[in-house]
Amino acid sequence: MKNKNGDIWLDDQGKKIQAHGGMILKHENMYYWYGENKEGPNVKSATDGRKVDFIGISCYSSSNLRDWHYEGLVLEASNDPSNPLYRDKVVERPKVVYSKWTKEFVLWFHYDHDDYWIAASGVATSKTPTGSFELNKIFKPNRKDSRDFTIFEDEDKFYLVHSSDFNKTMYISELTDDLTDVTGLYTKILVDQEREAPAVFKKNGMYFMVTSGTTGWEPNAALYSRSNHLFTPHKLIDNPCEGQDYRYTFHGQFNYAFEVKGNVYIMIDHWKPDNLRDSGYSILPVEIIGKKKRDLRIKWTEEPFGGELV
Repeated sequence: MKNKNGDIWLDDQGKKIQAHGGMILKHENMYYWYGENKEGPNVKSATDGRKVDFIGISCYSSSNLRDWHYEGLVLEASNDPSNPLYRDKVVERPKVVYSKWTKEFVLWFHYDHDDYWIAASGVATSKTPTGSFELNKIFKPNRKDSRDFTIFEDEDKFYLVHSSDFNKTMYISELTDDLTDVTGLYTKILVDQEREAPAVFKKNGMYFMVTSGTTGWEPNAALYSRSNHLFTPHKLIDNPCEGQDYRYTFHGQFNYAFEVKGNVYIMIDHWKPDNLRDSGYSILPVEIIGKKKRDLRIKWTEEPFGGELV
């Protein structure tokens, strides 16, 4: 199934892929795409009415990153109002990692009520990548509010990277070996810069982070930062985007970075706030440029992965 960047993508059955705000995990010889299922209609919320009741977290599998097969909901909403996963709650930006110590898959997500005052992290676990995942807990990591986030692996250690202090600051928190909690070791970066939607990767010994401004559903200019060490201050550099509408991140928001065959790619959500189920996707190649290989360039391409995958 051939999909184009910016559009809503279709799976191998010709149905719309519902995996928004998500990520792609490689395990053994398969890729798994997890994301928010927003198949329902927009409903009123305590903020701006741009919300879909929680349905579940979708999983799609692929052997080639082009053809995606729907595996079902790995975490489902409850019809019980007393359940923390009741359908009126907010469950966003799922990230799944694998613990080689426990042999379990661990799902992290941003958990909230529709007024976004809870600002917590949710954790669920499964023995298989296609679930189902069982809720482990909902908590505030290191007693800090946790909003947009990602999970980043560095030399067999994993870190929660999340917007906090009401989106004023980004925190980096080390995870336990079973990946279900934080160890208590953490630092804060980009203090008072009001950045969200972090996508993190390491290349040529340098840590890069691409983030979005905090303008709600409205697209803005992405910025990247870098540091020689994950836990030392990260310096904001510039907008890495090139192409039409680069000042608006191609009318999208970067979400997750991952590597395939030594190349880095970044996922974009093209949110349609008034009709969230038709929000589109893009996956673009990331170039490391400059004499010292310390700068980023992300060009717009109509073909996913820049047409690089064969």
